[in-house]
Amino acid sequence: MDLKRIFNTPNPIIGVVHLLPLPTSPRWGGNLRTVLERAEQEATALAAGGVSGIIVENFFDAPFVKQRVDPAVVSAMTLIVDRIMNLVMLPVGINVLRNDAKSAMAIASCTGAKFIRVNVHTGVMATDRGIIEGVDRELLCYRRELESEVAILADVLVKHAQPLNASNLTAAVQETIFRGLADGVIVSGWATGHPTSLEDLQIARKAADGVPVFIGSGANTENISKLMQVADGVIVASSLKRQENIQETIDPIRVSQFVEAARRKADTEW
Repeated sequence: MDLKRIFNTPNPIIGVVHLLPLPTSPRWGGNLRTVLERAEQEATALAAGGVSGIIVENFFDAPFVKQRVDPAVVSAMTLIVDRIMNLVMLPVGINVLRNDAKSAMAIASCTGAKFIRVNVHTGVMATDRGIIEGVDRELLCYRRELESEVAILADVLVKHAQPLNASNLTAAVQETIFRGLADGVIVSGWATGHPTSLEDLQIARKAADGVPVFIGSGANTENISKLMQVADGVIVASSLKRQENIQETIDPIRVSQFVEAARRKADTEW
């Protein structure tokens, strides 16, 4: 995966647009315009703050569908992604939760988005939605069928889940890359907003053998400069929200502060 080609930088900072509840989700409010307007506001704030890219997630659809989301969700996300791509001049990615990688690939391929995030690409994970199996073969074949060049960023031992096999981080990274053919891997803390450990990033970086490694959770202005000494990029959401409240909207000032910190070398060597 050529990060510089996609993001115009070898160390991308990817901000997340958390979509308000979409049609058919438990908290759907009945007005897609409201969802669209907030998504546009957050994408604009991220772009103004200097991020390298944006990823769009149906975050507030929880509790999520285990795998295949309703067609209304796909339609809504396609519309929103298209609007965002016409609003900001940044590479955009898709994550369809909990693990609908095929729909994410379809949306990305049809809108011209550059990458997708897949929570369970390889292996088998026990989650709050039950047992979720990897989708690597189905997804890779589908990408080929679509003649798409959308990059696949895959979580390794994804947050909010436990592996059903005895796989350690090194083995999981290597399987995700060399058997699952992911273009990049994501390493997270145990849950949304919980820091990714420096030790885990070091292990993943060594195992990845040159394939990009992303921080997937818990990055903030205090820890990001040190974490970015090891990681190739970061996906960030919680710490960019107003008052660091996940329910709030993106604060462009926080985005600017985070971007500055991410691009600054740590004062101390690890």
